[in-house]
Amino acid sequence: MRIISRKALREFWERHPAAENPLQDWYRIVSHTGWKNLAEARSDFPHADAVGDCTVFNIGGNKFRLIVKLRYARQRIYIRNVLTHREYDKEKWKDDCYG
Repeated sequence: MRIISRKALREFWERHPAAENPLQDWYRIVSHTGWKNLAEARSDFPHADAVGDCTVFNIGGNKFRLIVKLRYARQRIYIRNVLTHREYDKEKWKDDCYG
């Protein structure tokens, strides 16, 4: 999978240092996969959920949320948001997933 873009992850962990290791782990795992669907993504991340056109990953023991758009046929992941649990609960990110 090609991840677009790692910069969003880095910018988030610079503001939230506790997210660095979990996000690095997620990136390492995902960049070496070839998922074809959500079921395959869940084999690596059992708590991944589809929300509209997005997939939400729990990161760092549910402390952070990573919202992406997965394009399985193109083998691309577009990072849309990296959020704290508090930011995620405001649900503003959903506008990007339903529309």
